[in-house]
Amino acid sequence: MANVPSDLKYAKTHEWVRVSGNVATVGITDYAQHELTDVVFVELPEVGRRIKAGDPCAVVESVKTANDIYSPVSGEITEVNQAVVANPALVNSEPYAGGWFYKIRLSNPAELNALLAPEQYQAQIGGA
Repeated sequence: MANVPSDLKYAKTHEWVRVSGNVATVGITDYAQHELTDVVFVELPEVGRRIKAGDPCAVVESVKTANDIYSPVSGEITEVNQAVVANPALVNSEPYAGGWFYKIRLSNPAELNALLAPEQYQAQIGGA
């Protein structure tokens, strides 16, 4: 069963969001990294880029596939995780800690209301 922390919000496309003030940290879920298997490459958005919720903004490649990562919220990228670029395996080993992708300054905090609660996400992936 996938790990679904209770302090996060989730996108139907398997990204997670941790909000602190008006900045959100974004990564992919334990379920997503498990489905991808061994992550070998991560391409992150540039700091300063403005993105809209639902826009593709990063790419994750594993030994079996390449996938776009979609931003669950709109705003401006304020920081990217260079550690995950240098060591993509962090996505597999620490999806909710060292394997985060980027931080974004929220331009529309109300979008958080459209994301899934942990119980809803657990139900989506079949673990409820």
